[in-house]
Amino acid sequence: VRLVESGGGLVQPGGSLRLSCAASGFTFINYVMRWYRQSPGKERELVATISSAGAVTTYVDSVKGRFTISRDNAKNTVDLQMNSLKPEDTAVYYCNARIIVRDYWGQGTQVTVST
Repeated sequence: VRLVESGGGLVQPGGSLRLSCAASGFTFINYVMRWYRQSPGKERELVATISSAGAVTTYVDSVKGRFTISRDNAKNTVDLQMNSLKPEDTAVYYCNARIIVRDYWGQGTQVTVST
């Protein structure tokens, strides 16, 4: 299993970023995918979840209305569109797949929201 995130960077408050996760080594279409984030000194937080077919999405309250998770099962990718970014969104963002009770993670991509 391999998960590779991309798309992070430095953005001003109110700006947008689109994160992408490329998945390989498992049957992507069969699994729920998740985005987590972790800020220094804080626990890793679940940000968004998308069902295997993409029909059902859920979000942590702090990002509702600003973030959108999506997936392309033909390309084995899952994206996180982040709009109206705030300084408190600054974190390392991780793609996650849970396969037979084991969690798999990418290397993470840094998102920094600052002036």
